[in-house]
Amino acid sequence: MLSVLRVHLPSEIPVVGCEITPYVLLRRPDNSISNEDVPESAPINGYCMRYRVQSDRKVAVCSVHPTEQATLQCLVCVKAKVPIAKSFHCTPKCFSDAWQHHRALHERASNISNENGTEEEEMFGRFSSIGSGVTNAGISGSTSNIGQGPSMSNASTPIYPTAFAERSGDSLFEVGRCRTYTPTSDDIGYSLKFECVAIDAETRIPVGNANAIMMSRVIPAPTPTPRRMIQVNDVLGHMDPDSRIASSGTFSVLSYNILSDAYATSESYSYCPSWALSWPYRRQNLLREIVGYHADILCLQEVQSDHFEEFFAPELDKHGYQALYKKKTSEVYSGNPNAIDGCATFFRRDKFSHVKKYEVEFNKAAQSLTDAVIQPGQKKVALSRLIKDNIALIVVLEAKFSNHGADNPGKRQLLCVANTHVNVHQDHKDVKLWQVHTLLKGLEKIAVSADIPMLVCGDFNSVPGSAPHALLAIGKVDQLHLDLAVDPLGILRPPSKLTHQLPLVSAYSSFARMMVVGHSLEQQRKRMDPTTNEPLFTNCTRDFIGTVDYIFYTADSLTVESLLELLDEESLRKDTALPSAEWSSDHLALLAEFRCKPRVRR
Repeated sequence: MLSVLRVHLPSEIPVVGCEITPYVLLRRPDNSISNEDVPESAPINGYCMRYRVQSDRKVAVCSVHPTEQATLQCLVCVKAKVPIAKSFHCTPKCFSDAWQHHRALHERASNISNENGTEEEEMFGRFSSIGSGVTNAGISGSTSNIGQGPSMSNASTPIYPTAFAERSGDSLFEVGRCRTYTPTSDDIGYSLKFECVAIDAETRIPVGNANAIMMSRVIPAPTPTPRRMIQVNDVLGHMDPDSRIASSGTFSVLSYNILSDAYATSESYSYCPSWALSWPYRRQNLLREIVGYHADILCLQEVQSDHFEEFFAPELDKHGYQALYKKKTSEVYSGNPNAIDGCATFFRRDKFSHVKKYEVEFNKAAQSLTDAVIQPGQKKVALSRLIKDNIALIVVLEAKFSNHGADNPGKRQLLCVANTHVNVHQDHKDVKLWQVHTLLKGLEKIAVSADIPMLVCGDFNSVPGSAPHALLAIGKVDQLHLDLAVDPLGILRPPSKLTHQLPLVSAYSSFARMMVVGHSLEQQRKRMDPTTNEPLFTNCTRDFIGTVDYIFYTADSLTVESLLELLDEESLRKDTALPSAEWSSDHLALLAEFRCKPRVRR
């Protein structure tokens, strides 16, 4: 016989728009234990599962504080034909505080009301309606004159009898018959009950006790504070008079480490509410944030392979994005193969078309390196240090917008975008620097063959001033840099080889280079490190705050038009750190708008 052993919810607080999928552990007829569903469409040995989701929507909730149960009702609202849901309040103070708003609602509703019938019929007819959100509660009380303030002594807000406030089985009604349920705005403020039971597939009669979980009240999804794009005048982009030739083609690029669900554990982020840390909530919040930036190119890191296939690729496809993905290699990883993360690059089909893709596997490069420079007896030790599973995804795109200069009418506008996540432990600074150098040397080869603008985006886990950042930003590493002291395999010697010829500049350094500063730019400068010309932080947890994410661009072919504003630490620390209910990653998204500079014939 089929039976339910355990029912568990990832979070007891349901959120609008976030799918609820309970974990149900079953004992199957063959006595095996499984969490796989046995739906009514595919019974086993004549048994299957039946699910039901119920809501206590018949219990009224406060119109001002939707997570609180209503105890008062403004009958003037009902009489004035204001929507019934707006008449409920949780306390006399709540009603009193809302009176000015209520008075405006009353007057507006009265002005447009031309319906026939007595006021009493209208009031009691709407009040007793099942669709109004209340049942026959026996509420009584007097009404006040429109325009007067509320008087608690001769209350216009009668109190519900105790019987109404108490919940009972009669107050619940069915809202779903599936194992999964996604709360809507209609559910805000109401509690949900999930119930499952094994049944006889033929008779539909339960064969055991029903298992039920009562959830907390449904809450609306918190909305992240909008981040503005701030115009900048890129000094580097205007040094050459020829570079001011007008170009109609601008495009924007987002780089964002979204925090893989495999790493978003309550142990690591105990300060984040469990419901806000759950993947069903975070994926919706992340998607809403990402889509809201309207970027033309998205470079996302820590994207799990299953989440890419099942969520991000199909969802972003609906918004006009084409997807490319590279999963990390798995020599080191020993967990669930579907939970391996990687880098995902998306681009708008109406702005770009895909030309070519290069996949960089640092493990393969490590194998080649050990074969070339490591003594045979040391190869095993060398590989154990070098093999980290990191990758980079390089994409060549062709722009569909025009970029005609006087000397190149009709020439194809190509763009090379590198997306990487260098998550090497801090003790292995040599490996981290070697990976960044390997990526840049590969990009150099592409630049020589194609001579196209380049973007290098990602989470480099390297703070400003570190050797990897120096290599990216200035094209070389000082031979006396402290990071070079860690090189047990000799892979960084001689230090003079740690160079590249790409004219890379950090996009966010534009904030620090501005000659003309307005209020917005001055505010951003306060969020920049004056010694490094980088943001004060892009990663903010309880234990670490600093900059590790960057968007680098080739300054000879691109100029920065605008940047997504940075956030201040104080606003993020109100919830301890990231992630939070408002921001669903421990990193901040970076976004830059660029303009292609027409090539000038020399």
